[in-house]
Amino acid sequence: MKKIIMRNLYSIILSITLLVGCGANNASSSESPQQLAGSVDPVQEEASAVDDDIINDILQSIPSPLEISLLIKEVGSVYNKADLNDPGRVSNYNTNFDKALNLGIYGTDLGYSNIYNKNQDALNYLNSVQNLAEGLTIGQFFDYATLKKLAESADEDLEALLRTTTANFEKINYHLREQKREYLSILLLTGGWIEAVYLTTLVHNRTKNEVLKEKIGEQKIVLDRILLVLDVYKTKNGFGELITDLKKLQSIYDQIEIETVYGQPTMVEKNGVLVVVDNTKSVIKISDRDIDSITSLLKSIRNKIIK
Repeated sequence: MKKIIMRNLYSIILSITLLVGCGANNASSSESPQQLAGSVDPVQEEASAVDDDIINDILQSIPSPLEISLLIKEVGSVYNKADLNDPGRVSNYNTNFDKALNLGIYGTDLGYSNIYNKNQDALNYLNSVQNLAEGLTIGQFFDYATLKKLAESADEDLEALLRTTTANFEKINYHLREQKREYLSILLLTGGWIEAVYLTTLVHNRTKNEVLKEKIGEQKIVLDRILLVLDVYKTKNGFGELITDLKKLQSIYDQIEIETVYGQPTMVEKNGVLVVVDNTKSVIKISDRDIDSITSLLKSIRNKIIK
């Protein structure tokens, strides 16, 4: 059940990164009050003309960073705090662009530390998440006390709390659309994804685990989808450099082959009910050299973001 819940990116990573308390009106930013309030500019008008359903379908097809974090733990990797972004850097992020990307990164780090039951680290990341969310004036939709409870909870409480928080994302997504700031959603997603894959490359480098190697290769498809949505906002400040960097990463992924091997569906009985099992699988052809190249470039891209 836990893995099923964590597969939906919208209902997990954005709700967990944005489930914070009120106080957004006190936030500071280098953007003007009009930008913080969501005033419309020509670029935003152009982006809003894109079919929301198409963008949402792409975003919802991307796996949650928490799913990747769970996989890292399941392969037996030891928690390493030094792998994560320092929560003390939060004051360095002054533009909405930087805040949104790093909110995604901190959200992944929050979930990662929570999965390992590192409560104090999780609470530190929770404070950073709250700081950035309030700076983006989106903290008013969420309950800081509930997320604090999530950070302090045991695994058996995690699923119930996540189910409760999933409903919050629709509120914030609607709010961002109304303010013509839907580009924040893709930045949150991109930051979360970058951090999750970065952590995977670090752990793979230590363990040489084949499951993690395959997971890194699978991100070829995810990266293509992320770039499709980022391209909608390519004329906005900051997006051009981010897209350029991720396209360099995409050029490395272009060397990786993903072969679909079709298998005949079978019927099996589960809990007294017949269900169809899809036996089609993907074969990832990725070399150690590909992994090294991805690891090096991803680290460089991440360093630019967290600076």
